[in-house]
Amino acid sequence: MSQTEIPITRIAMWSGPRNISTAMMRSWGNRPDTVVVDEPFYAFYLKETGTRHPGAEEVIAQGETDWRKVVELCRRNANPVEDSPGKARTIFYQKQMTHHLLPEISRGWLGDLTNCFLIRDPAEVITSYIKKNPEPGLNDLGFVQQAEIFDFVRRQTGPIPPVIDADDVLRDPERLLRLLCDAIGIEFSDAMLSWPPGPRNTDGSWAKYWYAEVERSTGFQPYRERKIELPDHLRRIEQHCRQCYEQLYAVRLR
Repeated sequence: MSQTEIPITRIAMWSGPRNISTAMMRSWGNRPDTVVVDEPFYAFYLKETGTRHPGAEEVIAQGETDWRKVVELCRRNANPVEDSPGKARTIFYQKQMTHHLLPEISRGWLGDLTNCFLIRDPAEVITSYIKKNPEPGLNDLGFVQQAEIFDFVRRQTGPIPPVIDADDVLRDPERLLRLLCDAIGIEFSDAMLSWPPGPRNTDGSWAKYWYAEVERSTGFQPYRERKIELPDHLRRIEQHCRQCYEQLYAVRLR
């Protein structure tokens, strides 16, 4: 069978920052039938916005800064790899950040993907985010963009796109991953529940700044309750984010 005849499932997992998105990429990347890509719009986002992130110059230099070319990457068949006769990597998993999808990027191509949404309580996101950036703006947190992408996909495709909540995943990874696989018509694999520690050649060049904890991991970290105390000046932003979060939380897989 030629590569062009192999049916490919292109999964775009849309998440905001400070979620379990990299662990989720590890989970899918550990499947023998899956190819992953790490935040393909990041270089474009950094160049376009001038946002100062660790290693930004390196990310821009090494990444693709033409969003049209990134879109073509996301739509293609991911060059499936034949591991042995009759076996191929037929799933193309894309770790996508919602805030990287700037308004000037067209949206029509999303209909070529299986769009899924990974959400996390905004108070937890902000508490984690301010350890790196103490003064986040609303657009830095990705909730508004996530709701916009969700609404667009739902209008375009009809059915409610699959939504999973990070806390639900950490409480029971196997059950939530089974629900997700069922929702998108893919057979669940036990390989998704654990993975070898260390870096991956599919990680972005920014991994050395952000992925230390994930590189030490061998699976999803157990859920634990956290005491959340937001600074007063961020409560208005948190409430705005919560409106978007609750829209998706109400329809999450459970």
